[in-house]
Amino acid sequence: MENHIAKVSTPLHPREGQGGGSAVRVGILGAAGYTGGELIRLLLNHPEAEIVFANSESNAGNLASDVHEGLIGETELRFTDEMPFDKVDVIFFCFGHGKSEAFLKEHAIPSNVKIIDLAQDFRIKGDHDYVYGLPEINREEIGKAQHVANPGCFATCIQVALLPAANLNLLKEDVAVNAITGSTGAGQKPGATTHFSWRNNNLSIYKPFQHQHIAEIRQSLKQVQGYLDADIDFIPYRGDFARGIFCTAVIKTKAPVEDIIEAYKDFYKDAVFTHYSDKSLDLKQVVNTNKALVHVEKYGDKLLVTSCIDNLLKGAVGQAVQNMNIMFNIDETTGLKLKASAF
Repeated sequence: MENHIAKVSTPLHPREGQGGGSAVRVGILGAAGYTGGELIRLLLNHPEAEIVFANSESNAGNLASDVHEGLIGETELRFTDEMPFDKVDVIFFCFGHGKSEAFLKEHAIPSNVKIIDLAQDFRIKGDHDYVYGLPEINREEIGKAQHVANPGCFATCIQVALLPAANLNLLKEDVAVNAITGSTGAGQKPGATTHFSWRNNNLSIYKPFQHQHIAEIRQSLKQVQGYLDADIDFIPYRGDFARGIFCTAVIKTKAPVEDIIEAYKDFYKDAVFTHYSDKSLDLKQVVNTNKALVHVEKYGDKLLVTSCIDNLLKGAVGQAVQNMNIMFNIDETTGLKLKASAF
């Protein structure tokens, strides 16, 4: 059967043409939120990156560790309201959705400065040059890109579950997907559905069949399978925990499960963070890591695919740093060899 995509390639040579190993100079916009805090944490421990500025107008002058208290003792970095774009090699946009495009209309960023946008503004192909930053299928394009649109958290978890099935041309009927996310996925600003007293000991759904990540999921599945006529019937759940996403997807197929398992293993054999597991998954296997785990089982003609990620890492800034590494020809795992913490 014809495949419509080349699977993950072997790593690039470290830092070719990037100044002989000098640190990548980084600027962060929207640095006071959950993603900004996680990004600072990762970059402080990244041996080939240097944070030049962390912008937050509302926190300008404050220590980063006063807002992100897990950084106490790690850094004396202070937030700034300045944006010295000429002093950095790459900028991470940690804005809320819709703000990146508006920001770029009001601010000029030098053409030689790379951008990694964590919002959804440029994830769908259109009149822009942003590459969709899912390394499992777009690694070569990311390596050549000046601008990268980092995938959404739900989108990442669901795509790693379904992409090998798409590569097998199995997505011919509607796919039922359920996924539950931690409260950090809603951002740092408290709201009616993120307040602890509401979320604790509670479970609820939101945006059934209409979640904003469906469009980027469909885009990638169509890229791999070559077409996608089936619906992705996605029901998102709010979970009673802080971090992680756990996904289940049901695909109708008569294909032998042994062949499917081998195809999943082959699809991810060169992926440095996405792994097929022969055993059933637990969310705690990925929390505090940049890993994505995938597992399949067959019940009659129904293929059950499970996947899990940390929504703040592989679902956000971990993948963003992974993309930075690829863009600057740094070993892909640099700064991201993190151990699962929830034991």
